[in-house]
Amino acid sequence: MAKSSQRNRKPHTDKRRDNDALSSSIAVAIEPIVTGENLYLESVKVGRAGNRAVVKIVVDLPDGPGGVDSDSLGAVSRLISARLDDVDLVEGAYTLEVSTPGADRVLTTPRHFSRSVGRLISIRGADGTAKIGRLESVEGDTLYLKGDEGTYTWALSDIESARVHVELSNSQADSED
Repeated sequence: MAKSSQRNRKPHTDKRRDNDALSSSIAVAIEPIVTGENLYLESVKVGRAGNRAVVKIVVDLPDGPGGVDSDSLGAVSRLISARLDDVDLVEGAYTLEVSTPGADRVLTTPRHFSRSVGRLISIRGADGTAKIGRLESVEGDTLYLKGDEGTYTWALSDIESARVHVELSNSQADSED
């Protein structure tokens, strides 16, 4: 009978729990820096790439339309890097990635929807209904989506998934040249 070797490894769920705890500790350490730069800390995730930790941080504007400009992103990245070096939460070498949610973000919170007013979005309801339209407004837990057939009203709790669509019109494309 062959003998199987066993390694002393943590189960996968323990690693995930450790990464979640580390992500939470990092969020607590950097949130004052992010808010001090007039930004919102969207998420912190810790993973691995080979034998290096990868710390992924997503920042956004707190409210209103628009996005984080590259100067602000660079400045907050440098401040976060310095803070992580000071608090020494991540063992060994790590890669720090600081980014924004992106133009075609998935919408999951009331804040995401409020920031997307005026944008073209697609929504799939919990009942399977799917619509694409322009997000007109968000009032409390209700959003108003203007589609080809009129305005649709959705309770946020009835939305299974929603995503912003990237739009490039000729005037936008011309102004970016």
